[in-house]
Amino acid sequence: MSRREIYMFGFRGFPQVQGGIETHAENLAPRVVELGRRVTVCMRSPYVAPDAPKIWRGVRVLRLWTLSNKYLETLLHSVVCAIVAMVRRPALVHIHGIGPAIVTPLLRAVGLRVVVTHHGEDYNREKWGWAARMVLRTGEALGMRYANRRIAVSRSIGDLVTSKYGKPCEVVPNGVVFSDLPQQSEKVIELGLEPGRYILTVGRLVPEKRQLDLLRAFLATALPGWKLAIVGKIDHRNEYADQLAREAAGHQNVVMAGFQTGDGLRQLYAHAALFVLPSSHEGLPIVLLEALSYGLPVLVSDIAPNLEVVGDPDHIFHVGDCEEMSAKLLALTETGSSATEREVMRRESAARYDWSDIALRTMDIYDDLLGRKRQQGNLSRASWATRAQHSAYGRPANN
Repeated sequence: MSRREIYMFGFRGFPQVQGGIETHAENLAPRVVELGRRVTVCMRSPYVAPDAPKIWRGVRVLRLWTLSNKYLETLLHSVVCAIVAMVRRPALVHIHGIGPAIVTPLLRAVGLRVVVTHHGEDYNREKWGWAARMVLRTGEALGMRYANRRIAVSRSIGDLVTSKYGKPCEVVPNGVVFSDLPQQSEKVIELGLEPGRYILTVGRLVPEKRQLDLLRAFLATALPGWKLAIVGKIDHRNEYADQLAREAAGHQNVVMAGFQTGDGLRQLYAHAALFVLPSSHEGLPIVLLEALSYGLPVLVSDIAPNLEVVGDPDHIFHVGDCEEMSAKLLALTETGSSATEREVMRRESAARYDWSDIALRTMDIYDDLLGRKRQQGNLSRASWATRAQHSAYGRPANN
């Protein structure tokens, strides 16, 4: 057994793979390496080229086979990852997501230590049928009951785990990478957008993201000179994405921007006037945290994870209420925000959701499980807990 090696799996792959768990793992894994651990990430073969580097930012990359299939991909990959871990016997296995957590009892049965991060109640996603929901609920139950340690990315998920399974659960949020605002706007202009005159949403094109609600609300406002930019792509073909494309077609003020990453995505955030997240289901949405890290005013649905971040009722609407969303789109595009207000928002977001701090708190959990102690991690945990008492826009979060 490697006394220092940590295995991570449960995500498709990284870098530049769409998804909140993927972004979380991409930022966490290399920081754990910087803190002195050897990390191996198990990625899914359809998302990683066979000739991809075997080491990325100090993280060892293990490309493992699975089918590219909406229903079987995660389950098959999790079983393969579990078998590999049982053979190689790392010091600790960190599983991300409740679907992959279905293999937790198998890992525990052979004496491996397991940490499971609960990123969200995936069985509530609208895309799943009853069979997939049953598998996901089973994964949640097995992961939360049999893991040595449990992590939740939001307080609402942490409360759910404690009340539903009677198990302690650490809350360690998602984070953001704070960087200088890009001054260039050529990527924005190439998409036919005018800096400061468009509304932005970012996410996979799946029913629970509810981009259709935003599209309909935006079209109802008939804002002269404004455009809506919808950033994201489909993982597996679905009727919802087809319907979204059909309804967006023919409207010159709607831009289907596809999957964006790197400088293109940074420019889209930096030059937008408003970010909207209309989702019916989230864990702790990284795209919302990213929008705030660019100082963007935001408008969000009233689901619990969003309300942990945004507390101002002027920036919240009832999920699925297109009429209320439309009215608040009009109000927020009229008022706008100053450069000073946006910079305050940026700094607050960076302080509350710092990836280095998050990595330290995760290491606290690893070290506690492995019988080690780290004073600096404990200090970091206290500072995060203090900052987490306040939400964006200077109001307490409504949980």
